[in-house]
Amino acid sequence: MSKLTGSKKATQFTESVIREMTRLSHQYGGVNLSQGFPDFPAPQAIKDAACAAIQGDVNQYAVTWGAAPLRVAVAREFTRRHGVPVSADEQVTVCCGATEAMMSTMMAIIDPGDEVVIFEPFYENYGPDAILSGATPRYVTLHEPGWTFDPDELAAAFNNHTKAIILNTPNNPTGKVFSRAELETIAALCRRWDAVAISDEIYEHLIYDGLRHVPIASLDGMAERTVTINGLSKTYSVTGWRVGWTISPASITGAIRKVHDFLTVGAAAPLQEAGVVALGLPDQYYLDLAAQYRRRRDVLLEILGRHQFRAYPPSGAYYIMTDIGAFGFADDVAFARYLVKDVGVAAVPGSSFYQDAAKGRTKLRFCFCKRDETLAEADRRLETLVPAAVRGPN
Repeated sequence: MSKLTGSKKATQFTESVIREMTRLSHQYGGVNLSQGFPDFPAPQAIKDAACAAIQGDVNQYAVTWGAAPLRVAVAREFTRRHGVPVSADEQVTVCCGATEAMMSTMMAIIDPGDEVVIFEPFYENYGPDAILSGATPRYVTLHEPGWTFDPDELAAAFNNHTKAIILNTPNNPTGKVFSRAELETIAALCRRWDAVAISDEIYEHLIYDGLRHVPIASLDGMAERTVTINGLSKTYSVTGWRVGWTISPASITGAIRKVHDFLTVGAAAPLQEAGVVALGLPDQYYLDLAAQYRRRRDVLLEILGRHQFRAYPPSGAYYIMTDIGAFGFADDVAFARYLVKDVGVAAVPGSSFYQDAAKGRTKLRFCFCKRDETLAEADRRLETLVPAAVRGPN
């Protein structure tokens, strides 16, 4: 066999389906409700701060693991909001987005033979992250309509080889917000099996209906075994800036920083300066942000329901998972391609969020981080959809 081929690792996962749907949306002139990036402006104050940093010649390498003012702001805000003491010098590592923060963490703690527990449906990077870091993923299913897990099934996924569990709350793609009771169940298993909780909390401020975000690091005995991952992207509508971070136990920080250093060296220096301004915004900013997204959620829920989708209302993040059984297509991929090509609306096939594609065969994910005009145009285009009972079989 020729050595001019990809690695065996690279054959174990596909390219990003989410990004593929964005490319198809561009190709067919679709309304992009697939990839989770806002189509409205970021806050003016942080854009001004980024421009000022560039004009002020903050254009060279920052400290590899993050400019001190940003690390201090990350530590300060986590402690202020959640009561967990954090040392900026010993626990915070700034990375090139939460995506790199996750990869650096996985590569820093995983050894061959280790296993990682992953809830499904999952953000599509988690499986490849496990494979690239050398771990064997063990999947535990969240069951609709409430996206709950079976405690016995979760317990069965843990064993002496379990190094970590990946947690995402609020969750992409379901919008689930894990309850304190659920987190306590997870924490007990981590303590029992000496496992690390890797908690992706990038949507922490996007929570609705009176629910609250509970970081697993805030539970008893979990600060010393949790790596919390977050970033600027979602909260401040700057998904293209790629500034994220980890908050880790001091015992793990050094390993994360070494991997991060050799993966990317460091995140963009002027954007880290703007991140300090972002994290200093008043609490009212976050209240207003959640209220605006709750309204957008309700708008898209109404649109989808009117067009015969069975939607699962999210409690957080900015995605809506739907059931597409009413349309009678063979599977989610066929329907998603029809939807973007012939209807002009892009969404993500549900199977891309499951290890077993069959579990997502009747599901589709839409995002609502869009302007009212964008959602209205999607509504207009979806008028051409009719249920299978009216249209006939495909």
